[in-house]
Amino acid sequence: MSKAPIALFYGSSTCYTEMAGDKIRQTLGEHLVDVYNIAETPIIEAQFYGCIILGIPTWDYGELQEDWDEIWDDIDDIDWQGKKVALYGLGDQIGYPEWFLDAMGYLHTKVAKLGATPCGYWPNEGYEFEASKALINNDTQFVGLALDDENEFDLSEQRIQSWCEQITREFGL
Repeated sequence: MSKAPIALFYGSSTCYTEMAGDKIRQTLGEHLVDVYNIAETPIIEAQFYGCIILGIPTWDYGELQEDWDEIWDDIDDIDWQGKKVALYGLGDQIGYPEWFLDAMGYLHTKVAKLGATPCGYWPNEGYEFEASKALINNDTQFVGLALDDENEFDLSEQRIQSWCEQITREFGL
């Protein structure tokens, strides 16, 4: 079985991160993206791809989603050198404004330290939150696509569309 050029790995408890991943795959082109639920497929499968998308929601007070928490140490077993990695995260900027997308920030820090080439940084304009561990570049950008399907579901489709155009360029596809 031949692999697509992009792998998308997600963890999802409430299906919002999974649904966003499906929309990203549809937007990029189903033939270009293999999608994996990290609860069912070992993250080590990422080693077979040069372009990787990681989808992670933030839970409660800046915590990792349970599936990501379970495989967190397994991420260290992958050689991330030369891999282009884009992230998308889901959070609730109204219910948890002090921890908006913190888990995406933790994941970015981890894969970047392991040698991945980050892609897909996203402007923080238009969001209202108090703090986030997912900010970079003098807090002007998120380390990946920021989605809040709890409060801004109506904006997600356009954000996904724009971000997919951006990462297509950054991935060199």
